[in-house]
Amino acid sequence: MAHQRNNSAYGRLAERLNRFPQGAPASPLLFDILKMLFSEEEARLVARLPIKPFSAAAAAKAWGRSEAEARKTLDDLAGRAILLDLEQHGEQVYCLPPPMAGFFEFAFMRVRNDIDQKALAELLEQYIHVEEDFMRELFVRGDTGLGRVFVQEPALDEAARLEILDYERAGHIIDSAGVIGVSMCYCRHKKEHLGANCDAPMDICMTFNSAAHSLVKHGHARSVSREECHDLLQQAYATNLVQFGENNREGVNFICNCCGCCCEALAAIKRFGIIQTMHSNFIISLDAQKCIGCGKCARVCPVNALRVAGPKIPPDLRADICLGCGVCVRACPAGSLKLIPRPGRTITPLNTSHRLVLMAVERGMLQNLIFDNQILHSHRLAAALLGAILKLPPVARNLAQKQLKSRYVERMLADK
Repeated sequence: MAHQRNNSAYGRLAERLNRFPQGAPASPLLFDILKMLFSEEEARLVARLPIKPFSAAAAAKAWGRSEAEARKTLDDLAGRAILLDLEQHGEQVYCLPPPMAGFFEFAFMRVRNDIDQKALAELLEQYIHVEEDFMRELFVRGDTGLGRVFVQEPALDEAARLEILDYERAGHIIDSAGVIGVSMCYCRHKKEHLGANCDAPMDICMTFNSAAHSLVKHGHARSVSREECHDLLQQAYATNLVQFGENNREGVNFICNCCGCCCEALAAIKRFGIIQTMHSNFIISLDAQKCIGCGKCARVCPVNALRVAGPKIPPDLRADICLGCGVCVRACPAGSLKLIPRPGRTITPLNTSHRLVLMAVERGMLQNLIFDNQILHSHRLAAALLGAILKLPPVARNLAQKQLKSRYVERMLADK
């Protein structure tokens, strides 16, 4: 039976998803999820799409169809938020996002009647939280994560504000975005279908730039001004939500406002006790002399990094899983908590391409990016990817070179 599944259109689609650094381990549950989102013909077609952004002409060539037929199919998939349609250098291109952050989440960014969201929520809950392989692959494997926590600026004192960089501030991401969209929180919407959601705000998750353009265009997010987005950020602060966004310095495409009870990423931290590079570059410092032992900090901590030891006793701090978000600082009535710079600043990848190369190197998948269906047909794309490789630290660059086994790339690396 497994062999039949693996050779089905959905099996081939799963193989295509897992050529990307953020994949989805194959299982009967995954195939059931894919069947809800893709017809068998769509699965067959999407399985043949490149990893990198591609044109309708490239899809037509891969599918053996006319460009007009290919564009119609691509536009339909983009309209259902399976694909994202983007503009690059004045050209309309498409890309298949990963399952997460990607089309799993897009399926819950609004109320929809074209899919059974309750049935899909039940399948996703089983796939993510019972089987666990997907969560481990996404949040535990490798040192480079897909997302990172943004420190809450109101929680920083004057000294700490001097240490924060622009790309570490959610406010800066909002101010520098070209397009901003806001939609329903995937995690809380999914939990709502399971009868397990909390009362945190629902319409508060933010998308930016190219992702926002596509999602707004097709009605999966609503366009908002910078002013409204800042207001929503203040609402997120007031309701003790954590800002978890794309792990890039430039071109950030999303910031989710997460609660500890529903969020998949925060659940992974609590379950596996690992934060990789997801934490901010700050960490909590506790002044036990000021602490009144009220326990308010522990009650709002989204990952249980603070634990009450007893009445009027300072809480225990698990520094190994502290996000450095600042939620507890703002909840402390005695001023006994503050954020200080974390020893050894984590270097955030420059952009999405840089992050994907790092993730691919760590997962032994770099060859999938280099030898993509269409990537070597374009000198521009090849140069961009090789440029990202050459920005890697020496150890990672050497590992990348070994994986590629390409004389051309070895020569490029040797010449630098």
